[in-house]
Amino acid sequence: MIFPRFRIKFVTHSINLYNSYSATAQSKFPRRIFSGIQPTGQIHLGNYLGAVSQWVKLQQNNEDMILSIVDLHSMTLPHDPKTLPNSILEMTATLLACGIDPSKVILFQQSMVPAHTHLSWCLGCISTMARLAHLPTFKEKSANLKDVPLGLYIYPVLQAADILAYKATHVPVGEDQTQNIELTQDLARMFNNRFGETFPIPHCIYTGSEFSRLKSLRDPSKKMSKSDPDPKSRICLNDSPDDILKKIKKSVTDFTSEVTFDPDKRPGVSNLISIHSFVSGRTVEEICGEVQNVNTGKYKLQVAEAVISHVQPIQKRIDDLMSDEEYLAKVLKMGAEKATEISENTLDEVKRKLGLQFRIKSAHQQKINV
Repeated sequence: MIFPRFRIKFVTHSINLYNSYSATAQSKFPRRIFSGIQPTGQIHLGNYLGAVSQWVKLQQNNEDMILSIVDLHSMTLPHDPKTLPNSILEMTATLLACGIDPSKVILFQQSMVPAHTHLSWCLGCISTMARLAHLPTFKEKSANLKDVPLGLYIYPVLQAADILAYKATHVPVGEDQTQNIELTQDLARMFNNRFGETFPIPHCIYTGSEFSRLKSLRDPSKKMSKSDPDPKSRICLNDSPDDILKKIKKSVTDFTSEVTFDPDKRPGVSNLISIHSFVSGRTVEEICGEVQNVNTGKYKLQVAEAVISHVQPIQKRIDDLMSDEEYLAKVLKMGAEKATEISENTLDEVKRKLGLQFRIKSAHQQKINV
């Protein structure tokens, strides 16, 4: 995979953010990164460049990293139980195809590790309804629902449990996700204050600011999103070459034929240049210099060619991996075993501090004490 110079610099800067974490905290809570991704919905270029490729970079830096396919989160809104198992395997294959190495990081399926839901209940008991109701994601997703599922309301607590179960010190996020991490920080502080120091206060690693430039192909005033009802608004990693070409050809630009980069005045064509830059590894300046005499119609063909060239090897690897579902299941099982060992230690500590565990002295010990 290609990482342009400015992208490497950005990730390195992010890593430096948590190198400054206090020496005392580092010794008590060794640096550990946690992140998760829902199995439903296809990974689009924004997800891939803003999250997955950054995980690969952190992995290459030999970070202690835990990645979860958070299938329980995919149930907060109605889902199809017949397609979910395949979605989990396909997401696993996609992450591996993008460069995630299960021998270097822990990759597992969330629902295979019981500590997530157990810790979520413990944290839920110190959460407040008012705090959860003010989270922006809940407001956004519940706005058009007549009956709001309880899971949608309390999923941020489960998200906090996902992170705190591993005593993660850092979480890679986009800048629009900070409020959910702030809830995790608040719950960690509350638990520590009430029951004794147990959790580190996780810090954000901002990996998405440069990729916020990736906008919807149909409405460049909005970011590219898998929740957009228009599938033509995004380029997914599993899109066929024909689909990619059609989407880019129909992308909204403007009436100026010249190719110039001006996100404020020309968001549509600037979005195409950003996509081109990210998948090719060339700078915006280099690209604009090369296409001075090319109109936007012909330029779209160049962008489509660059995107297709970048995603086709990933697609081939996904297809190969999906032909061996037994291997994918084995990867998730091995990851779950490692994740369970870590999270159960955390949960045991939490249960002791909450008074949910007690130690019965043996008869021999009782005699000695007497």
